[in-house]
Amino acid sequence: MNTAPSLNRSTREKLFRAGFATKGVVYCLAGILTTFSALRWSGGRRADTRDTIRFVAEQPFGTVLLVLMAVGLFGYAFWRLYQAFKDPEHKENSNKRLLARIGYGISGLFYGFLAYYALRLVSGNGGSGTSREGLVSQVLSMPAGPFLVGLLALVFFGKAIYQFYKAYTGKYADKVRDGRLPAQTRRMVHTAGKIGYVSRGIVIGIIAYLLLRAAIEANPNRAGGTDDAFGFLEQQGGSLLMMIVALGLVGYGIFMFVKARYRDMSAV
Repeated sequence: MNTAPSLNRSTREKLFRAGFATKGVVYCLAGILTTFSALRWSGGRRADTRDTIRFVAEQPFGTVLLVLMAVGLFGYAFWRLYQAFKDPEHKENSNKRLLARIGYGISGLFYGFLAYYALRLVSGNGGSGTSREGLVSQVLSMPAGPFLVGLLALVFFGKAIYQFYKAYTGKYADKVRDGRLPAQTRRMVHTAGKIGYVSRGIVIGIIAYLLLRAAIEANPNRAGGTDDAFGFLEQQGGSLLMMIVALGLVGYGIFMFVKARYRDMSAV
């Protein structure tokens, strides 16, 4: 199936790289805003991905920045959907690859939604969407709703474990051809990436726990996103723990910038 008949390879690559860079911006902002919140500095907030987009909208030239962010997020969504449909870097058709491609597709839909949300903010309609609790409530009200939310929680647990696995094995740096970087700089950004993947695993794991709790109690208010995960960390371990994990997400964002520049795109 050809997912991009009108885009040549060079255009696809530029769009994909813009997507990685924009993802880096989102994670850096989420980590910085949450760090400010932990330090009780002005402007700080426990931030999730939508909070970072709203923060950009509040800045001077916010509309222009939002449009650029939407383009970048669509670029990353396109990258994930391109992987899901074409899987250009793998030739085998195993069950493992099928699961990976399903994951790519879900990721693509998520970042496509974020891009759409950014465009809604441009048009002034960003605040009228369905809340996270509303979506979970709708699912819980369905037949077998708690089972479906519990199943989603297990998917998130699996994703969290995979983040830890990539950090432990170094697979997070697969296909990153950054040999031209100075050795010390390369070590620093790879360390930032490793810490970032661990922090991301922690946040996703907490989101999974919150979803599982919502399923068990049939209470949509128990579900939560990244901001709620940070709140959980602050409640359980204090502001310092929340800040450490938030700074880890900044490290993850920095590594996305490295991927934007040095990720091998020869197969696309």
